[in-house]
Amino acid sequence: MQVSFIIPLYNCLRLTQAMLTSLRATLPPGLPHEIILVDDGSTDGTREWLKSLAAPCRVLLNEKNLGFAGTCNRGAAAATGEFLFFLNNDLVLLPRWLEPMLAVFPRCPHAGLVGNVQVNFATGAVDHTRIIFNCKGKPEHDTTRGPGLLACRPVTALTGACLGLRRATWQQLGGFDEGFVNGCEDVDLCFRAAQLGLVNYVARRSVVRHHISASAGRKLRDEQNTARLVQRWRHAIARHAARDWCRHHLALHWEEPRDYPDQALARDCFLYRRRLLPRPTARILLGVHSAIEAELERWNKLPA
Repeated sequence: MQVSFIIPLYNCLRLTQAMLTSLRATLPPGLPHEIILVDDGSTDGTREWLKSLAAPCRVLLNEKNLGFAGTCNRGAAAATGEFLFFLNNDLVLLPRWLEPMLAVFPRCPHAGLVGNVQVNFATGAVDHTRIIFNCKGKPEHDTTRGPGLLACRPVTALTGACLGLRRATWQQLGGFDEGFVNGCEDVDLCFRAAQLGLVNYVARRSVVRHHISASAGRKLRDEQNTARLVQRWRHAIARHAARDWCRHHLALHWEEPRDYPDQALARDCFLYRRRLLPRPTARILLGVHSAIEAELERWNKLPA
């Protein structure tokens, strides 16, 4: 078996049916594969519909709601493929979406997680080319294609809505952290891959359409999930957030640069933003950590 497609489900039957149709229509001819659908307690007829599916589909039914991380972990534990591809059930897959992602692995032996470009189903606007960190250290989707013409782009993190990796890598990483509740488990996995010396990539020629956050309750734990992520990876996130923090800091006094309270810091920010410094200076990182600390204080007041 070459590829195991793992699809976590929670209601949204119509979207699931459309997604499965698009998956079947876009697979390369002759590709050895299995499709593992893991239902997380749907109540909209999804479980009845799943009974109609035959091989290569396999169905797993959770006895209780496990959330995204737990449901994906269960599907991956049952998978037999050399490569695991996690797909949200609200995707619409386009022709030749898979081939550029698979091509990254032989081209880049140290590849960790591989994602792709995602566009908003309703508007056609680009929704995801990678995950970046803003001036407060919070993860956000980048919607810019980025410079260069390379087929794959190394990135810090990418969304779990459509990602692939070697099963051996998944086993080495230990799967998604189920302490995250429907959010940030993908970014955490990317950081853990990087910690092992692996490089995450986005296959820029792979494009899919996405019904953004179609599942009910998808955003309910965003703040708590982000707090957990930042507490675990604070120093790494500070480095990745530094460029946007510099942008924000310079913008505060852009109209009259002589009013900057710290001219040395302003100079550092300007040079780093222009990529004339190879890494953020200690002054910049101190500012980023102060911004993150303010967010942590706010997060500590949130309900558990």
